[in-house]
Amino acid sequence: MEQKTSFIVQFIIRAAVGMALIFFINQFLASKGISMQVGLNPVTFAATGVFGSPGVALLYGIAFYTGG
Repeated sequence: MEQKTSFIVQFIIRAAVGMALIFFINQFLASKGISMQVGLNPVTFAATGVFGSPGVALLYGIAFYTGG
């Protein structure tokens, strides 16, 4: 039970930090006039929760590749 709780807490912390990173990166890119943004939604929440910071990089890589 303790292992499951630990995993859930770590997932939520990674997801929250990832969402904050996405928010601030979006703000930075917008201030530089770059229109590429990653949305804040349940899919990005799950990706950053599972993968952490590399998940944020993955989402921006996908956005860059698709031209979004």
